[in-house]
Amino acid sequence: MRSATLLLALALAACEAKQPNAEKSAPADAEAKPPGPEAAKVVPNDVVLDHEVELLSGDAKSLSDYRGKALLVVNTASECGFTPQYADLQAVYAKYKDRGLEVLAFPSNDFGAQEPGTPEQIDAFVHSEYAVEFELFDKVVTTGADKDPVYRTLTEETGEGIKGEVTWNFTKFLVDPQGRVVRRFEPPVKPTDPEVIAAIEQVLPGA
Repeated sequence: MRSATLLLALALAACEAKQPNAEKSAPADAEAKPPGPEAAKVVPNDVVLDHEVELLSGDAKSLSDYRGKALLVVNTASECGFTPQYADLQAVYAKYKDRGLEVLAFPSNDFGAQEPGTPEQIDAFVHSEYAVEFELFDKVVTTGADKDPVYRTLTEETGEGIKGEVTWNFTKFLVDPQGRVVRRFEPPVKPTDPEVIAAIEQVLPGA
């Protein structure tokens, strides 16, 4: 009787092992895998960033002033799961600034209301927590009908593999010294990722 019970238990266990897990739960943190465009072959284009923008200080700035330098353009937020990427951005900037790289951070409150701060609060936060040395700009809208002209160009006028709506904080666009947008990296890809570093080194002035 005992052996029959044991055989039955073994048969039931084997049956359950073959059943697919039909109720896999979604990630608890939506930031772990933010939605984004599917990977596509990057198509070269001649779109140039030369927009007039405003620094976090309120001073006007033209992106054409950065001509001759490589740029990493990033939409940032202070209360995001990816906020520690500020440290990675600073590390990359410190390593390559003397070779012609500029990091341009555009705070935005578009995703999860994770950048509610005033310009003064944002400035205090990034300098006290991450000692950033790169440029920060005034808060912008990065998605939807009211998106800032810079992000309209980045997401609508670029080539395949680059264009497409920004879907979360810390999406990164790489711009060459001629002002052309050449690569895009989604939020989970850290600025220090080997893929990003290799792409930066390819577009540095004189590379």
